[in-house]
Amino acid sequence: MNCLFCKIIAGDIPSTKVYEDELVYAFRDINPQAPTHILVIPKAHIESVNAVSADNSSIVAHIFEVIAKIAREEGLENGYRVVSNCGDHAGQTVHHLHFHILGGAELNTQM
Repeated sequence: MNCLFCKIIAGDIPSTKVYEDELVYAFRDINPQAPTHILVIPKAHIESVNAVSADNSSIVAHIFEVIAKIAREEGLENGYRVVSNCGDHAGQTVHHLHFHILGGAELNTQM
């Protein structure tokens, strides 16, 4: 597979790991858009939100448990944003489901 995130999970591409368990891998974004910018990805290759199904939705639920844990550990008590781009027109550049945790400062409220 020629997926950037699958290569990161496999250790073929270095990353700054924040969290890992049997289902999820989280690492710091190399081009942060906020003081705290962490990507949380399933280890199983799921292309995007559009590919979430009854068969894999438990992984996504687990990801949100992990997001809350990471946010606490990162000290994001004043709030944070969770973003997942779905498809090319939304700006999804890596076609492996991922969630951005953005925080550490007051974020722009314009979408």
